[in-house]
Amino acid sequence: METKAFVSCSKIAFDSESRIFFMTRHIPIGVSGEAEEIVDRKHTLAAHHPDLPPVYSTPDMIRLMETACFHALQPFCEEGEITVGIAIHVEHRAASGIGMHIHARAELESFDGRFYTMRVTADDGTQEIGHGTVGRAVVHVPSFVARMREKAPQK
Repeated sequence: METKAFVSCSKIAFDSESRIFFMTRHIPIGVSGEAEEIVDRKHTLAAHHPDLPPVYSTPDMIRLMETACFHALQPFCEEGEITVGIAIHVEHRAASGIGMHIHARAELESFDGRFYTMRVTADDGTQEIGHGTVGRAVVHVPSFVARMREKAPQK
C-alpha cells in the first residue's frame, strides 16, 4: 500500500472583530515545479561589469530556482495568496555560457507551519550546476502590500 505525506497549510483570515480563523489545505511532500531559460548576455556576470566573464550568474540561477519553487507551490495557494522566498542556501558549482539551456527543479522537502523548505537543483544539459534549499512562506498579497505601504516613508 502506498503512503503519501501531506503538508497542512494554514491560511489566516481576519473577521471584522479581528478574530483569527484557520483554514487547512493539503500539499503533498514531494510536489515539484520547474523553470527554464536560455542563457543570454543579460544573465551573465559580464552584464554587470565588462571585466567579468560571460558566464551564467549565481543571482540568475537562484532566480530560476525561486521561479521553480513558485511553480511548485502556487497551485495550492488560495486566491490572493502567493509564496515568497525567505531563505536561500545554494551552491553554484559549475559555469554555463551564453546559449546554454538552464533547467531548474524544486521539490517540497519539509514544512513548519506556513514555512516551506524546497530542495532545488539546476543543470545546463551537461551537468548539475547548482543545488541547495530555498525557504518559502505563504503571504496574502493585499495584506502584504498594505503592510509595505505602511512602512514606506510618507511623502
